[in-house]
Amino acid sequence: MRYTYNKDEKLKSQKAIEQLFAEGKSVSAYPLRMVYLDNQTQLKVGVSVSKRNFKLAVHRNRVKRLLREGYRLNKNLLIDNKLDHYTLMFLYISKEMPDFKIIDKKMKALLTKFNDQVSNIEKNEKDT
Repeated sequence: MRYTYNKDEKLKSQKAIEQLFAEGKSVSAYPLRMVYLDNQTQLKVGVSVSKRNFKLAVHRNRVKRLLREGYRLNKNLLIDNKLDHYTLMFLYISKEMPDFKIIDKKMKALLTKFNDQVSNIEKNEKDT
């Protein structure tokens, strides 16, 4: 498995982002929150940091770089469980500047929680 974050994996469509926030479900592991939606095509991922919490663009960009790197290194948790047909948006909801150790640890917890939640939903759909 390659640890990449390619251009075709990035969530850029405004229409898809609006649909994600309108219809999507969320899971969180503080200070991260993930909104997800099953799109039946391919994995699309975006990151976002609130301007309210980080006034300076350099700080927002730093947090976004950390989020993308945390996802890139841990996306094997999604691929291994065949969860590569979702639209995901990672949000950083804390007001404190994180370091990479925290982001990496919480990203693993968040993706594991997401795997559990989605597998429970799929299991319930198969039972009915």
